[in-house]
This record gives sequence, structure tokens and C-alpha cells, in this order.
Amino acid sequence: MSKIKCQCGHDNPFGTVLCERCGRPLTEEAKESKLVDMRYEGSARRSQTYKRSIIDKIWNFFSSVKIGISIIVAVLVTSAIGTIFPQKLYVPVSNMANEAEYAAYYERLYGIVGKIYYNLGFHDMYNSWWFITLIGMLGTSIIIASVDRVIPLYKSLKKQRTKRHSSFMKKQRIYGEGTIENPDDALFKAEKKLKELRYNVKVEDGAILAEKGRFSRWGPYVNHTGLIIVLLGVLLRGVPGFYVDETMWIREGEMRSIPGAEGYYLESKDFILENYTKEEADEVFGEALDRVGQIPKNYQTDVALYQKPKGELTGTQDLEFVKDYSIIVNKPLKFDGYNVFQMDYRLDELKSMTFKLTEKATDRSFGEFTVDLINPARTYELEDGATVTLSDYYPDYDGIENGEPISKSPIPNNPAFIFKMVTPDKPEGEMSFVAIRQTLETEVNEYKVNFVGAETRDISGLTIRKDKTLYILLLGGIIFMIGVAQGSYWNHRRIWIQKGLDNELLLAGHTNKNWFSLKKELDQVKDFAQLPAYEDRQDKESNSEDKEGVQA
Repeated sequence: MSKIKCQCGHDNPFGTVLCERCGRPLTEEAKESKLVDMRYEGSARRSQTYKRSIIDKIWNFFSSVKIGISIIVAVLVTSAIGTIFPQKLYVPVSNMANEAEYAAYYERLYGIVGKIYYNLGFHDMYNSWWFITLIGMLGTSIIIASVDRVIPLYKSLKKQRTKRHSSFMKKQRIYGEGTIENPDDALFKAEKKLKELRYNVKVEDGAILAEKGRFSRWGPYVNHTGLIIVLLGVLLRGVPGFYVDETMWIREGEMRSIPGAEGYYLESKDFILENYTKEEADEVFGEALDRVGQIPKNYQTDVALYQKPKGELTGTQDLEFVKDYSIIVNKPLKFDGYNVFQMDYRLDELKSMTFKLTEKATDRSFGEFTVDLINPARTYELEDGATVTLSDYYPDYDGIENGEPISKSPIPNNPAFIFKMVTPDKPEGEMSFVAIRQTLETEVNEYKVNFVGAETRDISGLTIRKDKTLYILLLGGIIFMIGVAQGSYWNHRRIWIQKGLDNELLLAGHTNKNWFSLKKELDQVKDFAQLPAYEDRQDKESNSEDKEGVQA
């Protein structure tokens, strides 16, 4: 676009409000206004200059403060909605549950509202595509809004001139003018006093520019940088390997791959639970022990950690032993940046059940067989050619529905079986439904399956955590707080003093906040150098409005 030529001869970029060299107002709006807008020094911002191409429209959309606030509100509102019902991580279902079980949970407990909540993805909101998109849009808005403002502001402040046109001076909020006997002596004294007040002073052609605290102008953009780093850390949590927060239930004697830690396996060798004795509890919480029966003193899981050798083909079973460890509460197993915490336990889960096949009339036994409740076999060979086939298995039997037995979970909390019993005199077999304290037969059988005994084992609830983004979030937070301090406790102050015609001195001042302190320092300079009096235009306008209101 064409440049804007000022009366001083300087070519300004299109969209400039105040001339970069002399400070003259260049737009009709700036010429007519009583005070100039100094937020961006009247520089040309891209969002207010280019509006034709699709890139310009995207840039202008994200550079808008209103759009940025709208995105923040959307993030806050959706985050609040995500707290109405428990997130997926805290839903009390099996660790092997599928999405259908989660959907059923929300609908069963919260009705149609829960179903809508699940279908919209609020149950796993922080991993949903639309929430990640909102975070990405917020980061984009912060970046574009910052670049759109900080670059022209930096350029304007870096190349600001010492001597400004009188129209620039007169449109400042603090302005004064007057004739004095010796302007050069006044300028010399003003320079000396301003340096005492720790201003950076530039003197050029009968003009003074005194400035301090410019770095405070970058406070908001330092804030934005910190926020961008924090948002980057949040987004990186969705990248594999950066953030892991998984739950793992492992039974005694079982070996399982560690969720979130590819290539690592954990074997549970033993679970140990120690409770307070009556003597120990009396000193601290004896009443609580009487009320609840037992209070855990310590519980731990003794494990062995294994790792799949690097370069090993997928599916191979060769594992390298890493170490043995006892995972105790607040003493996690640590390896390769991962922490495995002891978080929960379940006692006496059924591991296997042993049955015996007998003839009802004679009580003759064909032998015993044991059903592994986690991985049951299909057929069991017994004595004298008898066999028992496991036709169906319901780990967590929950009654009959539509004429069929159902299981509410894959955990063997209440196992039930349908056995087919084949003997030499019953080659076609007999069917029997066997559950705890319940046996059903479709017809009168000659043979039956008797329960002999059960073996139990304990289960450990472990939490696996890894967070590579923690230091990124910490860095972002520190930078954000630096920006807060930078913009809150310091301010950018400027004082212009320059000679006019016939021993006239012009005086102007500007700050981005804390005008009282600026006027206090300016009064010291004025009294020391005998400068002309000044006025605060904004206070003057406020007083005029108050007088008009009283007269009305």
C-alpha cells in the first residue's frame, strides 16, 4: 500500500496515525481529537491496515481482543461444564471397560443429561478434539494479537525523535507552555534534575526527551509469552511420551505391560497389608479402630520390573530383568522418568475354583478339576473317560435377562458357569448351571458338579505417572509472573521539553499509568529549572463536566 507523506517530508507506512519523525497527527480522527492515543505510539498495525486477502481476514480475526476474550470465556465455560459430572478417569468401572460401559454408566446415574454429557465428549473433555482446538485457538490468538501490537510499538519507541512538532506536544494529556528569560539555562537545569531522578535523557537541537521505565511496556507481552509456553505445555500432554497418568490393576503372580510405558512390564510377586493392632491404635485412633474394625498401617506391592530389549521384534517374550522393588505409599517405583505409585488395593479376589464331578446316586467321584477364573480352559479331562466342558462363563453373574444369564463386569466377583458333563453312560452329555450357592438343571441329571474349594489373591491398584511438561509449565508460570510484576510495579514515563519561538518553552509528559507520580516528578523539575506551569487535560475536562452538572 502507498505510504503517507508527512509535512516534515517523512514517508510513513500506510495506517500510521502519528508521524514517526515529528509526531504530527496524520488522520482526520487524530487531528480532531483533543488527546492523541499513545498506546501504540500511533504506529501502523497490520490488523488495521490490511483487510483484503484471506490471510488478512484470519490475522484480523485472531488479533481482535474481543475474539480472544470470547475464546477464554469458551474455555472457562467448557471447563466448568466438565466438572458437573466425574471425568472418565474417575468413573468407578473396570480398568478393562470399553466405551459402551462408560456410556451406560453416565446414562444409568444421570439419565438423559448424562447421555448427552457423554455424547458431547464432556466425560473426557481435556482429551477431546474440540477442547484441544479451543486451546490451540487461544494460543493462536495470543500470538497474533501480541505480534500485531508489539512489533510496531517496539519500532516506534526505538526510533522516536527527541524533538517533536508542537501539535504532538499540545495533544498530550500533560501540557504546558510559557515564555521565560533564559530557555537554555532552564533546559540545562532540567536535564540535570531529570538525571537525578534517574531518567535517560537525550538532548538535541534545543529539545529534551527524558524517559524511564520503558521495559514496563513489554510486561503484557511477557505475560503473553508465559501463557503461550503454558498452553504449549498443555498441548504437549496429548503427545505420546510427554505425559502419562494411567491406572493399573495387577494381581499377585501376574505380569502385565505397564500402560503408558511402552516396552516395560511389571510382575506382582506379593501384596502385603499390615493393620494397626489394638495396642498401637489406642494411642492414636483407638475409637476409629473400634468403629471400622481395622485400619491399614502399611500396604505395599513387591514387584519385579522387566524391559523388552531394544530392537526386539513385537510379540516376542524375551524380557530383561531390571530390578526388584517394594512399592509403598509415597515411595514409588522410579524408572526412565516414570513413577509407579501404590494407590489402592482389593483383597481376596477369586483366582480359581475347584470342582468335583460325581454321580448323584452312588456319590462316585470322577476326579477334581480347577477352573482358572481369569483364563479358563475349555475342556477338563477326568477319570474313567469322563470330561467336563465349560460351555459358558459369567465372571460377575448378575441374574437372568431376556432368558439369558448376564455378567455386569469381567471381574470374577460372582462367577457362574454352564458345564456340559460327559460320562461313559451319558455320551450325549448333561447340562448344569452352577453359581455360588445356586445350581440349576434344565432336566433331572444323573451327575452333578460339586464345589470343592477356591483360591484367592490380592490385587494392587497402581498409578503410573510421567510428566515431561512440568518444567515447561513451570517456566511459563515464572515468565508470566515476571510479566505481571513488570507491568504492575513499573511504568513508562516520558517528559518532553523544547524551545519554541521567542524564548518560549513547551512542556509535555506521558505515562502508561500512575499519572500522580509523573506529575510529582515533573513538579520537582519545574520548580528546580523554573519551567512554565502545566495542566492535566483530563483533570481539567473532569472538573468542567462536574461544574456543568452542578449548574444544570
